[in-house]
Amino acid sequence: MQEKVDVLIIGSGASGAAVAWSLAETKMRILCLEQGDWMKSSEYPSTGRDWEARMHSDWATSPNIRKRPADYPINDDASPIKVVNFNAVGGSTVMYTAHYPRLHPSDFKVKSLDGVADDWPVDYATLDPYFAENDRMMGVSGLAGDPAYPHHEPPMPPLPLGKTGSAIGRAMNKLGWHWWPSDTTIATTEYDGRAPCINLGHCTPACSQGAKASTDITYWPHAIRAGVEVRPNCRVREITVGPDGMATGAIYYDRDGKEVFQPAEVVIMAANGVGTPRLLLNSVSAKFPNGLANSSGLVGKNLMFHPWGRIMGQVDEPLDGHRGPPICLWSYQFYETDPERGFARGYGMQFNRMVPYITEGIENMSLGRIPWGGGHHDAFRRYHNRRMSVGICTEDLPEEHNRVTLDPVLKDAHGIPAPKIEYTMSDNTWKMMRHGLARGIEFMQAAGARDIVTNAPLALAGWHLLGTARMGTDPERSVVNEWGRSHDVKNLFIVDGSIFVTGGGVNPTSTIQALALYIADQMKQRLSTLFD
Repeated sequence: MQEKVDVLIIGSGASGAAVAWSLAETKMRILCLEQGDWMKSSEYPSTGRDWEARMHSDWATSPNIRKRPADYPINDDASPIKVVNFNAVGGSTVMYTAHYPRLHPSDFKVKSLDGVADDWPVDYATLDPYFAENDRMMGVSGLAGDPAYPHHEPPMPPLPLGKTGSAIGRAMNKLGWHWWPSDTTIATTEYDGRAPCINLGHCTPACSQGAKASTDITYWPHAIRAGVEVRPNCRVREITVGPDGMATGAIYYDRDGKEVFQPAEVVIMAANGVGTPRLLLNSVSAKFPNGLANSSGLVGKNLMFHPWGRIMGQVDEPLDGHRGPPICLWSYQFYETDPERGFARGYGMQFNRMVPYITEGIENMSLGRIPWGGGHHDAFRRYHNRRMSVGICTEDLPEEHNRVTLDPVLKDAHGIPAPKIEYTMSDNTWKMMRHGLARGIEFMQAAGARDIVTNAPLALAGWHLLGTARMGTDPERSVVNEWGRSHDVKNLFIVDGSIFVTGGGVNPTSTIQALALYIADQMKQRLSTLFD
C-alpha cells in the first residue's frame, strides 16, 4: 500500500491539471494518477511526412482505431457518434484542435429562458474570473470585442485570417451574419516558454512544436514545481469506500500490471464524461450497490455529444490549403433561441481553413471528383487550395436514455469493464442540424462555392463528453452539488465535463477548466468544513 495522500486526482487532462495547479498552493500532498504516459513531442506525427497517414492509424482520434496501450475499448455500436478521446498526461488536450470558445451566458439558464432542460447552479458571471485565469494559464489568442460574449481580453492576438479567413469574412458580410476571429489556445507570440505557431501541420493529432496549449506543457510544469506528483501508467479500477461511506482511495494497476491501493483523504474525478461514470459505476460496494455516488441513478445518464454537421464547397480563388491551424473563425448568428425556427436553443458555426493534401485527395476521390489514371493530377489541382468548410456544432439537450453503462462482455487490458454508449439524436437536435446545414449552404453560395456537399452527423466527432454526473442543488436530480462535491460521498469531487447540466453549442474545454478552477477555489475556501 502506498503512503496516504491528502488529495488524489484521477486523470491529468484539461480539468485534472487545472484543479491540481490551483490546489497546490494549499501545500497539501496531491497525487494525480494518469492512465497514459508522458508524451514525447519528438514522436508526434507532425515531425514526419507521413503525419496524415498516422491520423488514420496509431494517432487516430478514436481509441477503438488507435488502440494504444493506454487506451481502453469503448462499445459505441449503439451510437451514430463515436467517442473520441486520448489517454496521456495532458489527456485529450494533446489531441484537440485548440478551438477555445466559452459557454455563453444564456447556456447557464436555458430553463428560465427557453423552458427546456435545467438551469445550472452557477452562472457565467460566477465563472468569469476563472475563465480569465484559465486563459492566462493556457495562453489564449483572440480578439477582444466580440458582441456574442461579455467583454474579455485574450492575452495574445488572434491567429491571422489568411486567404481563407478573409474570403469567409467577405461572404459573411454579404449575408449580414455575425462572425469573429476564434479564441484558440495556439500561441501567436512568445508565451510562457512556448514559441508562436509556425504551421507545421494540422493541430490534430498533436503539436510537435508546442505552440498549441496542452496541459502537459501549460498547467503541469507549474503544478509539479509547486509539489504535485503525477504518476503515469496507472490504470484505475475503482474508488474504494469505508464503512462510513467516505471515499478511502483508489485501486489501480501500475505499469507492470501490479494491483496497488492508493489511500487518500479526498478523491477528485477528472477522467472525462465517459471515463468518470465508468469508474463510478464500477465502484460498487454494500453501501453503493449501483455504483459510487449514484443514489440519484443519474451516473452515466444525460450524455451529451454536440452532434456535428459539415458543409464543404470549392471556390475558384486560391485559399490557404494545407497552411496554418485549421480553425480561424466562428459565428454565433444562430446561437440563441428563435421560436420561429421550430426548435429550442441553437448552434455555433466554425469555419475551417486547413485541408491537407492527402485528405483533400481521398475525400474528393470518394465523391467521384478525382479519377485514377488520366486526368488525376489536373482534377486534384482543381480542388486543392480551393476548399471552404464550415462545421455546425449543435446544442445537445440532456436526455436520460443517452447514457454510459458498463459493457457486460467487453473489457480493457486489465479486465476492467469497458464503457458502453447508448445514444440517439433528439428531434430538436435534428431540426437544429437541418437548419444549420441549410445556413451552411447559404454561406457557400454567398462565397461563390461550387460542388457543395453536406455530411451530418459526423461519426468520428464524439469529442465533447458531457453531462453524465451533472451538478445541481437537488440530490435526487444531480450527482454533485453546486461546487462539485458528491451529494452522497462528502470527500468525492468531480471536475470534468461530466458535471455539465447542459452542453451549449460550443467546444467545452474552456468551460471545463474554468469549472475546475472554480471548484478548487471553493474547496480552498471551505477547507476547515469541507466534509460538513
